[in-house]
Amino acid sequence: MRYASSRCGFAFSWVLALIAAWSCVHAADKPPNIVLIFADDLGYGDLGCYGQKRWATPNIDSIAKNGVLFTDFHSSQPVCSASRASLLTGCYANRIGIHGALAPTSKNGIHENEVLLSELLQSKGYKTCAVGKWHLGHHQKFLPLQHGFDRYLGLPYSNDMWPHGPVVKAGTFPELPLIRDNEIIDRDVDAQDQSRLTEQYSNFALEFLEEAKDSPFFLYFAHSFPHVPLFAGENFRGKSAGGIYGDVLEEFDAVVGRILNFLKTNGLEENTLIIFSSDNGPWLTYGDHAGTAGPLREGKGTVYEGGTRVPMLAQWPSHIPAGSVQDATAMTIDVLPTIARIVGAELPSHPIDGLDIRDLLTCKPDAKCPHEVFYHYFRQGELQAIRSGPWKLMLPHDVNCIVPDQPGAAGKPGKSLMRKITEPELYQLDNDLGETTNLASSQPEVLERLLKLADQGRKELGDSLIKQRGSGVRPAGSIE
Repeated sequence: MRYASSRCGFAFSWVLALIAAWSCVHAADKPPNIVLIFADDLGYGDLGCYGQKRWATPNIDSIAKNGVLFTDFHSSQPVCSASRASLLTGCYANRIGIHGALAPTSKNGIHENEVLLSELLQSKGYKTCAVGKWHLGHHQKFLPLQHGFDRYLGLPYSNDMWPHGPVVKAGTFPELPLIRDNEIIDRDVDAQDQSRLTEQYSNFALEFLEEAKDSPFFLYFAHSFPHVPLFAGENFRGKSAGGIYGDVLEEFDAVVGRILNFLKTNGLEENTLIIFSSDNGPWLTYGDHAGTAGPLREGKGTVYEGGTRVPMLAQWPSHIPAGSVQDATAMTIDVLPTIARIVGAELPSHPIDGLDIRDLLTCKPDAKCPHEVFYHYFRQGELQAIRSGPWKLMLPHDVNCIVPDQPGAAGKPGKSLMRKITEPELYQLDNDLGETTNLASSQPEVLERLLKLADQGRKELGDSLIKQRGSGVRPAGSIE
């Protein structure tokens, strides 16, 4: 059961009075530290606070217990690089030319003119650190230290982009490097290395926090797991009731516990905003090596709810009422403008897509989603779905669906089939979370309104399905 001791808007009056009296950053106050934890392929139903019972995530769940749990939070795209681009820039990924999951052969990455959350915070005097999976370009000009981070330890792309996996054909990928700052410290991350990866990430994050604790800091912990292939440390292997997937999440939870304990022990908890989320839904084709989307339809690689709706928890004592549940819709694109407002940083001069959701985050009474519409893109700039209020419009496109009775096992994928959506599908999510009943024929006025919103989005952001280029699209960075 998720924590729901108070719904947003029904917190104690003294807490609401504190929130109402609070301005963005009090002049006499130290700006809040920011800890942003981003899981890889974590499903909507994978945490205890969202109903999971097979494995234990008490430390992650405590963020919800001490803060807020969002029930309707989304990644902009159900895939690695694109989702990270949106999180760190506040833009739809196709606006900035980042599509899909960048490969070791990719010659593009995040453009130097884009302004990342790390750069905004660095401009306000924050010490900054990225840990884990980067996936915004592996060439040096694209790496974290060139984009607002002081320190970095991690993999430049997904941990399955290596030559050692059980389903990887020989020659598909080169050796997988581990990078510290701008230097490769392990040119060939193998299975034994991956089993130690979570501990290495944890130690590096704690080293940074120790170094930065006397100044405002930003820790971006983008874990490589539970993306396949799955590896757990020796002290966690075989310990959960959920197999290797559960083992990996329990070790991840322990890392979150170390971070939370450090903040509390050093008197930093009260002035630290912690946000926990995931880059997309579970990679369901991997069966027992994948998580669960709970009541949602499909998973990673689709723009059905299971692909884009993700866990989102936040804790910030005295600002977020403990035990709150936020049902309003929000997206990863909103993280940057929200944090920018909190710390008093100026937004980039170029257009971004996210909006300030601080009122939702702090559960201000009567706070509403500031967006009229959200756009869900996938593949190379295909507009596949839009969301407006409770309504979800699936536009015609090809969607890769799992075959439920042929799941993957032991790290190998199961069977999936490409299904063609030939006519718009309309779902009312507040009554149909599983997207089971297409209301397109019975709600013509709603359908017409959403189709018009889709056309507006295409003009600005483009749509490769109809070969329309958006007027607001910027190029990705590239190497010669």
